[in-house]
Amino acid sequence: MAFPNNINAKAKVEINSGFGTNANNYGGRFINKDGSANIEKRGIHFLNRISWYHTMIAMPRWKFLGILIAFYIGVNFFFAGIYYFIGIQYLAGIDPMGSEWVKFGKAYFFSAQTFTTVGYGHISPNGFLTSALSAAEALTGLLSFAIATGLFFGRFSKPTAFLKFSHHALISPYKNKTALMLRLAPYKNTRLTDAEAKITLGMTIEENGTKANKFYTLELEMQQINSLNLSWTLVHPINVNSPLYKLTEEDFRNIDGEVLVFIKAFDDMFSTTVAASTSYTFAELVYGAKFELMYSENEANTKTILHLDRLNSFYKASLE
Repeated sequence: MAFPNNINAKAKVEINSGFGTNANNYGGRFINKDGSANIEKRGIHFLNRISWYHTMIAMPRWKFLGILIAFYIGVNFFFAGIYYFIGIQYLAGIDPMGSEWVKFGKAYFFSAQTFTTVGYGHISPNGFLTSALSAAEALTGLLSFAIATGLFFGRFSKPTAFLKFSHHALISPYKNKTALMLRLAPYKNTRLTDAEAKITLGMTIEENGTKANKFYTLELEMQQINSLNLSWTLVHPINVNSPLYKLTEEDFRNIDGEVLVFIKAFDDMFSTTVAASTSYTFAELVYGAKFELMYSENEANTKTILHLDRLNSFYKASLE
């Protein structure tokens, strides 16, 4: 890995980045593509460093539903096993002469009816142990559904920015010079206003024989917009005040650098501020390219169409 020795002295160094400065003790990128910090916490027990509520709220939809279904099936197998162990004869309505698999299956469905408090009445507990167990299971079912309902509400009501970022950042020709460009766009029917962007450049440099992480604030041509309805291309002009000034294509290939992007906007539906972030390593930066326009008028020239499938579309452009 090469270390840059031609960083512009006029570049604004950021001292409140929130990331460590000792590069020898830092591994990988600073921020993942999804905006989460690339940090793994150790030193205390796993259960003490995990917020189950935040985990269930933030996990993908398929995994969330999978956990709920797996829990429902598993807890009913657990209670059905106890009913079967106590004795099927204590569940009135189950034929004691059937096969063991059939009897266990009926115990399972009785458990499901008790857990959900449906209670069709075809099978009923007969005896103290089975009655006590069914009462405990009904309470467990009520508490479980209350928790599941809260999680469903939390997932649906969580304010989210719903922004997509381009896969790549570009070094593009701009006003007879060059600029760092990246693009983002809202992809759901939300209304975001007072959107504000901040870009920080993190680089590993060598000072007095020691590797250090340095962070620079990248000035944007437009840092805030009133309404985020269409795509927004963030432009950092590479001028004499930029830390990217005079860096060549080879420099971008060899230097260990990362562009950190932070977005804030006001969502008028939730009346709150939402945020999104991502990052681009220098390996994810395309040198000499421009974004294609991603919106156009409709056939009747009465509306503007935002083509979200063009968010990542770019074409090669000479920087000379």
